Amino acid sequence: MQYPKVGFRVSLLKGEEEMGSIKGRYIVDEKGNRVGVLLDWDDYRRLLEALEELESIKAYDAAKASGEEPIPFDKAIEEIERSR
Repeated sequence: MQYPKVGFRVSLLKGEEEMGSIKGRYIVDEKGNRVGVLLDWDDYRRLLEALEELESIKAYDAAKASGEEPIPFDKAIEEIERSR
């Protein structure tokens, strides 16, 4: 079975500014359904970094919304060390 390649471009946004464009190729099955994507290694790393940053922002937002009192970093480390 041979998979034809279809080109695409995705723009990543960071806040209001564009981070750059991702270039890649879709892998499609014999019916033309997209089943995979090929990315350049650097583009893949940039996507992972953007995802990690988004996860950090979500965790921050969840912590702020919880209404709990923040724990100083040093105290948090001490508590983690004691629980080991």
